[in-house]
Amino acid sequence: MMDAIQFQLNGTKTSYSGDAANRLLDVLRDTYEMTSVKCGCKEGECGACSVLIDGMLINSCCVAVGSVDGCNIVTLEGYRETKRFAALNKAFASTAAAQCGFCIPGMVLAAEALLSKIPHPTEAQIRDGLSGNLCRCTGYNAIVNAVHLAAKGGNGLW
Repeated sequence: MMDAIQFQLNGTKTSYSGDAANRLLDVLRDTYEMTSVKCGCKEGECGACSVLIDGMLINSCCVAVGSVDGCNIVTLEGYRETKRFAALNKAFASTAAAQCGFCIPGMVLAAEALLSKIPHPTEAQIRDGLSGNLCRCTGYNAIVNAVHLAAKGGNGLW
């Protein structure tokens, strides 16, 4: 049997002693109650299960929990405690970017991943950065506007 899997979850040392082959998505939701991590397609196509692993946007449905040993994982539950989230939250609210809300945790983390690399992205870069996340309410223009607004309003945060 493998030793417990150790990782940081939203800044907290975490140990998981279950099956290393379990999907990270299921472990985050079922064991650690990180319900912002949504179960959408289970194939890495929709981005609803997006998390940041060592700063990279990753679909947690395609990751075995055993592969995150030693990694730093951030879900929206942890990210929402940051000033960067406050800037994105304000921008999403002011542009009415959230409709049903199912995709928003993944969209926000995709925006964070983009803005951490490109603090002042063009519209094309924003659309490319969000392209792995599907919105079934077709609210893409408002979401793109929100990311653009957050980049302006959060000047210096990224």
